[in-house]
Formats: sequence, structure tokens, C-alpha cells
Amino acid sequence: MNGLKNRGVEDILIACVDGLNGFPQAIEAVYPKTEIQQCIIHQIRNSTKFVSYKDIKKLMADLKLVYAAPTEETALNELELFKDKWDSKYPKIYKSWHDNWATLSTYFKYPEAVRRLIYTTNAIEGFNRQLRKVTKSKTVFPSDDSLLKNAVSCDYGHYQEMDRTQAGLGADPFPAGNLF
Repeated sequence: MNGLKNRGVEDILIACVDGLNGFPQAIEAVYPKTEIQQCIIHQIRNSTKFVSYKDIKKLMADLKLVYAAPTEETALNELELFKDKWDSKYPKIYKSWHDNWATLSTYFKYPEAVRRLIYTTNAIEGFNRQLRKVTKSKTVFPSDDSLLKNAVSCDYGHYQEMDRTQAGLGADPFPAGNLF
């Protein structure tokens, strides 16, 4: 984070993290006003790692009521209902969601269109995957400029893909700029 600060990044509005220990604290140490959002997809994967095959569909349906709720209050109510139903069989799931709620629920502060952008790190992971694909297919780049052109091309392609998948955002993904 200090490296970003030294290169001129003055502030980070929202950081979506994948649950790496200490990363939120590192961000907050350098950028104390940053909103931290833990990746919901990673949380779900960690939650369902040890769930029985026969329970997975029902459990996931109940868990979806939590993370897809329209408001944080509704999500908390659904989390309590989830606890009542599943805690006797899978107590670690509720505990994990409850203990991490502060960073799992950040996205509820924002409009629906913005939530879809910040609740998961999958877009970032997808871009990194595309970048690796482009750079691995060519073992040698004739110049730094050639590598840069390939990376920009990859970024442009990823941007177009994101543009197709993020319908409803319009020209401005943050319509109420005063959110920040």
C-alpha cells in the first residue's frame, strides 16, 4: 500500500478484498477512509467447502437470501433465520458470516448497480487471467512497448466485456458522486 501511496495514489474509495489475512488492516493503515468489502464469492466458497452434497442446494438458497437481500437490515434478519435452520449442523458458516459482517456488508451502503461491481473480486481476477493469457502466449516481446500494447489491448477487451455485463449503470456508475 505504501508503494501505491508513493506513486501518487491519494485515496482509495472502496477496496474489495478476498479474505487474505491482514490485507484490510494494511489498507486501512495507509488509506484510513477506505471502505473495505470482503468478496462475497470467496466467503460463499469458504462457507460451503465442507457442506454435504445433499444439503448444498438448500443451504445455498438460504444463504442467497442473505447476500442478495435488498437492505442490510433484511440481510441480517435472513442471517439469523439461516442460523436457526443450519447452525446445529454447520455452526462455522454462521460464525464466519457474523464475525466478518462489518466487511461483508459494506456494499449495502450503495445503489444496486454499484453493488454488483464491488461485492466480488471476480472482475479483477478475470482481468488478471486475461492478462496472463496474453503474456504467456508470447514467450518474448521484442520491446517494452510491444508488451505494453498487448496489455492495453487486453485491458480494452476486458473493459468491453465488463461494459456488456454491467447493464444498467449508464454513463456514470456513481450517479450520486456525493456518496464519497
